[in-house]
Amino acid sequence: MTAPLRSLLPPRRSWWQEGAIIATAFALCLLGGVIQVDDTLSAPPVAAYVIALASCAVLPWRHRSPVAVMVATTVCGLLVAPLGLLLTPFIVAPAVITAYALAVHVQWRPTLTLLLICAALLVASTVLFESLSWQDASRMGAVAAFPLMAGVLGRSGQNRRDYLAAVEERARRAEESRESEAHRRVAEERVRIARELHDAVAHQITLASAQATVADHFFDTRPEKARESVRQLVETTGNALDDLRATVGLLRQTGDGSAPTEPAPGLSGLPGLVDSFSRAGLEVAVDQEGTVRALPPGLDLTAYRIIQEALTNVSKHAGTGSARVGLAWTRDRLTITVVDDGSANAGNQERAPGYGLIGMRERAAAVGGQLSAGRRPEGGFLVSTRLPLPPAKEPTSDTGHNSDTGDDDEGEQGR
Repeated sequence: MTAPLRSLLPPRRSWWQEGAIIATAFALCLLGGVIQVDDTLSAPPVAAYVIALASCAVLPWRHRSPVAVMVATTVCGLLVAPLGLLLTPFIVAPAVITAYALAVHVQWRPTLTLLLICAALLVASTVLFESLSWQDASRMGAVAAFPLMAGVLGRSGQNRRDYLAAVEERARRAEESRESEAHRRVAEERVRIARELHDAVAHQITLASAQATVADHFFDTRPEKARESVRQLVETTGNALDDLRATVGLLRQTGDGSAPTEPAPGLSGLPGLVDSFSRAGLEVAVDQEGTVRALPPGLDLTAYRIIQEALTNVSKHAGTGSARVGLAWTRDRLTITVVDDGSANAGNQERAPGYGLIGMRERAAAVGGQLSAGRRPEGGFLVSTRLPLPPAKEPTSDTGHNSDTGDDDEGEQGR
């Protein structure tokens, strides 16, 4: 059997169903051929076998070409009266079966139009070749109504199948959306934890490296200075372990009694942060303008981590011994600037880019702020961050407004 012919036949798994349907249609069609006008039965004539065989032979193609099969079965019905047979609902059983398949596979309006035409043609052929009485009206009504009823049943079944398929598709999409949302949340949490690890540990490791360098430099010439650096190194590494333990505690499940309970760092810890850099050889000057306000915990942590990471970058890459931190407070904004006057050496220029600036920008964007970073025309590097402040509970003084213009100029210079 060739491939094109095989594609027209019904699937192999439904052969037994197709056989049962076609056998039933053949039996009904043959039964309709032996019914007489007076409702008596006679031996089936040759014409009855011809009509039954011709109309049932095309039924296997009704799912792939329902319109063509409907036309073919209707033509077989039109030959009933000219061949001297009685047109009954039984003899048009193949057309009724095809009408059901037509409603399943074709849009309803074209289906209804075609079924009405076929019903009208069947009734008209009987009127032309038979002398009808009022007693034949019910028979003609049944011949016209059966294909229409089969079409209605087919459309109703198809609508139900479409509805169930749509429900299953919505359920599948909802499940995919839940999985996508879960993956997105996991990815965001991984980025947050990675950012916390970078900001907390990188700072301490940078200080430890600087203190170890100082101890090595003064080990022979100034032992006291070397011992002091070693003591600071021990303290710094201990702080690094504490920060690492606290950050890893974020991975613990809710309700774990061993989870860390110490508060997150904020701007209140800025003096200690500056002192830690001073011990590592980086002198940091802090300037504040405006009225200092208490910040929400998330915003406070963001401001602290940005300053910490910016100073860590200065200590690692700037090649200078000083930096300036500026905090300008206004009614609705906190502007943080970290400036240095150094210039990166060749080794630092070749260093692969890290995640420090990326993490600072992510932190600023997470609270609705903006961060810009870049080299200054007069030399050095500038990190400028604008963080929105919540409305103040009490009226603030005008001190912060006087510094707003200067802050804007400095931020524009950094970009």
